[in-house]
Amino acid sequence: MKYLIVGLGNIGEKYINTRHNIGFNVLDALAGASNIAFEHQRYAFYANYKYKAKMLILIKPTTFMNLSGNAIRYYLQQENIAPENMLVIVDDLALNFGVIRIKKQGSDGGHNGLADIILKLGHQNFPRLRFGIGDNFPKGRQVDYVLQHWNKDEMVALPDRIDKMIEAIHSFATIGLDRTMNLFNGK
Repeated sequence: MKYLIVGLGNIGEKYINTRHNIGFNVLDALAGASNIAFEHQRYAFYANYKYKAKMLILIKPTTFMNLSGNAIRYYLQQENIAPENMLVIVDDLALNFGVIRIKKQGSDGGHNGLADIILKLGHQNFPRLRFGIGDNFPKGRQVDYVLQHWNKDEMVALPDRIDKMIEAIHSFATIGLDRTMNLFNGK
């Protein structure tokens, strides 16, 4: 069985280690821990590996956050993966820093990357792993906040939270979405 694991983010030096790039951070850590490297392919940086007899296809779209749907639609079709076997990793302003929430489906919640995926797929029926980045910004400064680098305290806590998200990804592929949600939501 194959699974598409999508880390959302923006390409380019200025976006490295910003809150909006948590999807890229998680997949980079996962690739490093699994001794695999990403290759630049059509619409995305691509890597794959086997975990407990499951094939995990990792992509980091190179189409920028707000156009992520093109890459995802392409790799779902190219790899012949059902949307329910895809997990999209995304930042979430509505959750406190470090909180993980996995959902089976749902709206975009105001996230432009998710909005484009829903638009391009024509439905919102795909799992997503939301990572809380908090909402500690003045009114009207949301864009600046998500594109800022992690603060010192967040940088200290981030490795542990990323490890937890990697555990959630492996759990999703091996024991299924429902059990994974029970194990990781709100933790």
